[in-house]
Amino acid sequence: MTDSDAAAHPAIEIDGLAVRYGRTTVLEDVRLSVARGSVHALLGRNGSGKSSLLRVLLGHRPAAAGRVQLLGEDPWRRRSALMQRVGVVPEEPDAPPEMTATQLSAFCGRVYRRWDAAAVAERIRRFEVPPDRAIGSLSKGQKGAVMLALALGHGPELLVLDDPTLGLDVVARDAVFGEVIGELADRGTTVFVTSHDLRAIEGIADRVAILHGGRLVVAGSLESLKAERGLTLEQLFAAAVGTRAGDRCLGEVRS
Repeated sequence: MTDSDAAAHPAIEIDGLAVRYGRTTVLEDVRLSVARGSVHALLGRNGSGKSSLLRVLLGHRPAAAGRVQLLGEDPWRRRSALMQRVGVVPEEPDAPPEMTATQLSAFCGRVYRRWDAAAVAERIRRFEVPPDRAIGSLSKGQKGAVMLALALGHGPELLVLDDPTLGLDVVARDAVFGEVIGELADRGTTVFVTSHDLRAIEGIADRVAILHGGRLVVAGSLESLKAERGLTLEQLFAAAVGTRAGDRCLGEVRS
């Protein structure tokens, strides 16, 4: 596929996706398109299927049915090549706990064809993370900052964030999303984010999709959805999943 062909495709295209574990269906007939250069949020309560969708999207498991395209490619067949173009921040840091941010950056520099160690070091400095402390000894916010700096180190076309601010205070949350928006402005990076933090998402997302019961129940432009229904994102979410806005479960929409 040429660069011009790739640019013509959405960053993410999901058509009729089904995911099953044995006889249990966790996703059914999911259809979603994520435009390049957008910030697209995927929301849902525990067990809604967000994590399963991400596993298929990132090539960790095949779809039971339907078609998934990541940057115009099949992530199950082309995962290795695609990860050179995609940055991922997992919900829980997956780096060896004894390694430091400096060591992790050096390791990633041997994995990725394009690696900007100076930019990673600058982000680590800006986040005020000690670069030579073992990641296992860092706070949750510092670990997340390291994962974000590493995810952006190869200048990805697409950044996938799995609940990146879970458990962070407001200052750390704003720093994470500020960095994401800065990257979007500087490079036109597409951002696909799952989150429990509806108020923060409302400030950055162009489009939202809400999963409930294994199906996509809301999808569209955030501003259009709010204007059409006269609701905040929190109220939209509550209506979609059958809760009341302000209920405690709105702070627990992880899967």
